Amino acid sequence: MKKILILLLIVLTSNLAEAQFIKEKSINAQIGYGVSVPFNSADAIADNGLFVQGELVLKVASWFELRPYAGFISTSSNGKDINDMPTNERAESKAFLLGGKARVRAPIPWIAPYFEIGIGTSIGKFETFTVIDNIDKGGIIYHIPLSLGLELGKNNNVDLAFSYYFQPSVKQFVGAFAVGITFPLNNK
Repeated sequence: MKKILILLLIVLTSNLAEAQFIKEKSINAQIGYGVSVPFNSADAIADNGLFVQGELVLKVASWFELRPYAGFISTSSNGKDINDMPTNERAESKAFLLGGKARVRAPIPWIAPYFEIGIGTSIGKFETFTVIDNIDKGGIIYHIPLSLGLELGKNNNVDLAFSYYFQPSVKQFVGAFAVGITFPLNNK
């Protein structure tokens, strides 16, 4: 009984405690040119579409941030490879992206390069049709996000990035060249 009371007290008071290691909170909104590419392809194909994403930015230090995210990517094939030649191969995704990333950045005003990595899940429909692979899958799969980019501006509130989400179970990766804007939240 004593253990249950202690556990109940911890649960009730945990909502009152705030993480002391979070220095600032912000929201980052991104939009960009989406692309999906198969891992194995005889023709060089890259199907294109739209990418949008929102992130909660939790600044731990001037050089380190945690970023839970939610996004959406939709790509479709036009029946041609990147050389504008007809092809039957395609890699299409229509999915919601959820997960978390860690960003390491150079704390430099005006131009701050960064690198991100994390883990997440893609929920949607995925097609990878190549000479080697024949995958038509719907549902939930895992992905590994990886991004390289620059934060621009005096307060580093404009973001230019190459963001990729490797999806090994459907033998493709999706990604984007995206532009983002960061909006600070009221930090108490």
